[in-house]
Amino acid sequence: MKVVVLGAGESGIGAALLAKQLGYEIFVSDKGSIKEKYKQELVENNIPFEEGNHSEKKIFEASVIIKSPGIPDKIELIRRLNEKGLEVISEIEFASRFTSAKIIGITGSNGKTTTTNLTYHLLKTGGLNVAMGGNVGYSFARLLTESQCDLYVLELSSFQLDGIKNFKPDIAMLLNITPDHLDRYDYQLENYIASKFRIIMNQGIKDTFIYNADNGNMQSFLKNQNLIMQTVPVKEQTSAKPLIKVRQIDFDLSGSALKGRHNRFNAICAIEAALLCGVNESDIRKGLQSFANDAHRLETIAVKQGVEYINDSKATNVDAVYYALDAMTKPIVWIVGGTDKGNDYGSLIKLVEEKVKAIICLGADNSKILEVFSPLIKNIEETRSAEEAVKRAGIYAEKGDVVILSPACASFDLFKNYKDRGDQFRTAVLNIDD
Repeated sequence: MKVVVLGAGESGIGAALLAKQLGYEIFVSDKGSIKEKYKQELVENNIPFEEGNHSEKKIFEASVIIKSPGIPDKIELIRRLNEKGLEVISEIEFASRFTSAKIIGITGSNGKTTTTNLTYHLLKTGGLNVAMGGNVGYSFARLLTESQCDLYVLELSSFQLDGIKNFKPDIAMLLNITPDHLDRYDYQLENYIASKFRIIMNQGIKDTFIYNADNGNMQSFLKNQNLIMQTVPVKEQTSAKPLIKVRQIDFDLSGSALKGRHNRFNAICAIEAALLCGVNESDIRKGLQSFANDAHRLETIAVKQGVEYINDSKATNVDAVYYALDAMTKPIVWIVGGTDKGNDYGSLIKLVEEKVKAIICLGADNSKILEVFSPLIKNIEETRSAEEAVKRAGIYAEKGDVVILSPACASFDLFKNYKDRGDQFRTAVLNIDD
């Protein structure tokens, strides 16, 4: 079998390594440049590759094409491959064909990384033989090349789900759906909603679907669906109290790293999955208290001169920022901006009026932010670097306040990615004199 991998990022390299291990003929093609660490892996494993070009003759000779989630289906090459009847799939689909392990798949517009990490942590704390990957950490395919676990917890983006055919998680989790990545879906929200729901399209009566019972977009879609799997609807949290109840069992989140109502919801979903997998209550409680969230997600960097600085660079859409601002209990200096993704800031207006004392724009084009919030906030400024943003924020922040980088936008105008943006923010904060 001839396998061609398009795109040499983490998912593409993972797929190539798995195909090589299975004894398939493999070729990797990336129209851009390949990162040195990935290029070295290809060389070390004697996997032929090209960069800066797609050799169509080789690609069209493939038995199966594994496409990077970053490559849209609408580009000419993919369209022609589909027209010829060649199988074009995602790395998630490819990897799933070579394991019989139990799979927990987690998706949503917001919160999926935190919930994936937390679910994995609860299962690990419970003593299960489990690995985590997908859209976070290592690719699913790479994990399969290294060892076989009993259970895999996978974060799944809509882009990854677009490339599945037979992939089926034993437990599917859909946290929420709010407008995001609409440029990829012809600016049609219904296309994005349908993409997210692909996570359950192959589930049967023995599988489980954990979902947000209060999300309007999900409610509308589900009206026309005949679900045959077991369903676990989870209500959004309205209380600010740290005590949550799952299956009539109390769990206390006070003292944990899980801040805000949205993380109480995420915790309930993760606990439901852990209980389904046989983890006992005691181990779940231990896991909740020992859990540490990833960087760039409501991450407290430092307290400087009585001001708390929080890095929430992963908040790249309006809904994520809503959760972040809602979780704050102190007066806020809000750092926002970047590459706009068709944002509608209307849902933030009430929170901004109630909680935000100053806005620092961090983007190449801040016109929409200025248009929406200038009438509401007297103190609003524009900056072009993380260092400048932190300095200007410090002018407005007083002891007892919080400065939060929660951008609502992609990062590519001024930074390599959201991690680079968060890292530069962290460096700037740590350079503040105590």
